[in-house]
Amino acid sequence: MTVRVMVVDDHPVVRDGVTLLLRSDPSLVLVGTAEAGRAALERVEELRPDLVLLDLRLPDMLAPEVISGLRQKDPGVRVVVFTAHGDHQGVIAALEAGANGCLLKDVAGTDLVSGLRRVLRGERVVDPRIMPDAAYRSDALARSGLTRREYEVIRLAAQGRTNPEIAESTGLTRNTVKTYLQSALHKLGARNRVEAIGKASEAGLL
Repeated sequence: MTVRVMVVDDHPVVRDGVTLLLRSDPSLVLVGTAEAGRAALERVEELRPDLVLLDLRLPDMLAPEVISGLRQKDPGVRVVVFTAHGDHQGVIAALEAGANGCLLKDVAGTDLVSGLRRVLRGERVVDPRIMPDAAYRSDALARSGLTRREYEVIRLAAQGRTNPEIAESTGLTRNTVKTYLQSALHKLGARNRVEAIGKASEAGLL
């Protein structure tokens, strides 16, 4: 199956380099590029990519803003942050905004393609050099069976947020938050919210 990829980066050498790297896998097709966040949001509806490779630092917008905008335009698009900087806080903000992964720009071509393939399979992929614990957490999430949304709800609940506050933070309805929470409780084998948070913590998710 052909996967449509869009690259968003303000450096032409990076855009050209990624184009060359993607050629190692003929099923990954570069459908277009953008040099800034606003341009990416304008082009995503036209290009309809399956996956966006997004620079963490753009000249006009923060990566989390771009990710939120991309999600509004196309909720199903996968977004992988591509950065030269091991910016811990910037990566966390991007992941919390809904990024499916984060890779460093010095990654080898085969590793880039492998990382993108894992994201397309539904995994969250973070280069361990950026956040050493993220890879472990990603594995723990896979073992738990929780979806990204269920994990997000549990994580916010662990911060002491109420269902209405979680709904406001995530853009979900209160009923949807309740449904995700109940599903997470079932998968974690917990009887209530407090027990679920405890089990999630024991599993290395929090």
